[in-house]
Amino acid sequence: MALVVICGQPCSGKSTAAACLAEALRQTEPEPSVRAIDETSFHLSRNQSYANMTEEKNLRGVLRSEVDRSLSKDGIVIVDSLNSIKGYRYELWCLARAAGIRYCVVHCDVDEQSCRTWNGERRERGEPSYDDNIFEDLVRRFERPDSKNRWDSPLFELWPAKEGIDKSSTTMVDALSYLTKKVDSKTRDVKILQPTIATQSTRGSEANSLYKMDRATQEVTSAIMEAQSRALGGPLNGVSLGPGIPTVDISRSVGLPELRRLRRTFIKLAGQTSLSGPAPPSDADSAKRMFVDYLNRELGSG
Repeated sequence: MALVVICGQPCSGKSTAAACLAEALRQTEPEPSVRAIDETSFHLSRNQSYANMTEEKNLRGVLRSEVDRSLSKDGIVIVDSLNSIKGYRYELWCLARAAGIRYCVVHCDVDEQSCRTWNGERRERGEPSYDDNIFEDLVRRFERPDSKNRWDSPLFELWPAKEGIDKSSTTMVDALSYLTKKVDSKTRDVKILQPTIATQSTRGSEANSLYKMDRATQEVTSAIMEAQSRALGGPLNGVSLGPGIPTVDISRSVGLPELRRLRRTFIKLAGQTSLSGPAPPSDADSAKRMFVDYLNRELGSG
């Protein structure tokens, strides 16, 4: 139904705003499915997640992948994180467009000194907080949302330091209305993002490729187990899978749990590679060849 991106400086009240919006949404009729995605969902600490550029990039990748998996036309996803880089907000907007759902940004607009004070108060109470050097770096690199950008629109702005955060506030009511209003041919103030032909074909192609890879790797696993069963525990000189496909070079017994673990890892790696490179192979034989090569490397190294 919708993707909500919460953004703001560190310690600006983003998590409070996300929780407030989620509670307000759950009180509407009919009650929508609401899910908040943040660092704590993956048991990551704030200082660990932003310790350096590599860690921060990995965090954004994890959050983006989880958002992509969670988006649907039946629920509302709230991304509760800094979301401070406009290029990253654009990536999230693209995910919403590909899913064909509503999208909006909620900005917690708080001055730097108030954020700095709140961070210090959280540290004194023993609550999650940022180290001073990490806090200052994040403040310096924050890119404010601009409603002129399509990936920052519509933009709902909260001022927690001046007005607090309350579900009855004008901004929260406006955001709630935008997310829950029924849309018909006469609706003009709610925008449903429309996927492009290129986006639809790419997502469909990747899903189809991963399905074929899943089936192909299962066939390889079954063939290995069947060959070992026929050998009755004796030595194997490799498992042939047919013309054009390499032989699985194994000389020891490999249990089903180990094969399943290797298969899951291979599919996961193939899916991750497709995010930054070409899609997984779309034909079964290519998938089998790739999986056999992977097995030969892993089993050979063992």
